[in-house]
Amino acid sequence: MQFIVHDAPALRADSDYLAQVDLAPFGFPGLIEQVWLRQLPGGEFALCCIPFRAYGLALRDRVRLGPGGGRIAARTEPAGHRALRILFAPSRDGADGVAGLVTEAGLLSEWSGDRHLAIDVPPGTDVAALVEAAEAARGTGAYWEWSDVEPFRVA
Repeated sequence: MQFIVHDAPALRADSDYLAQVDLAPFGFPGLIEQVWLRQLPGGEFALCCIPFRAYGLALRDRVRLGPGGGRIAARTEPAGHRALRILFAPSRDGADGVAGLVTEAGLLSEWSGDRHLAIDVPPGTDVAALVEAAEAARGTGAYWEWSDVEPFRVA
C-alpha cells in the first residue's frame, strides 16, 4: 500500500482530523490518499485539502466517514469549488509560469512533489488564463484535468 500525503494542506489551520480515500475505484489500486478534514456538527467533515488523485471531491466539500472513522464513505454536500490538477512530466517545463498565475489570481494550491499541482477554483472564478497555460504545458508533456470529471465513489 502506498500513501499520497498532503504536506501543506490549503486549510491546515482549520483541520482537526485525518482520514483516507481508497484510490482503487479511480484506477489506482494499492494507493491511498490521506486527506485533512475539519469536524462539523452532526458527524460530518469538511475537506481542508485539495485532492491530488481522488475524483469527485474538492476543497470544503462535506463528507461522511465510514465505520471506524478512517475512510471517506460519501460526499454529502459539494461546496461548489473545483480542483484543477496538473502533472508536469517528464519535466517541470511550464510549472513556474502556472504557479505564477495561481499566485497572481490569489488561488489556493498544493504541490505533491515538484511536478504535481492541485489548484482550488472557488465558484465564479475566471481561470481561462490558467487553463490556457495548462493547455500550453501539454506541449511539453504535461497532463491536466478537473477532479470532477468522475464522481466520488468507494470500492
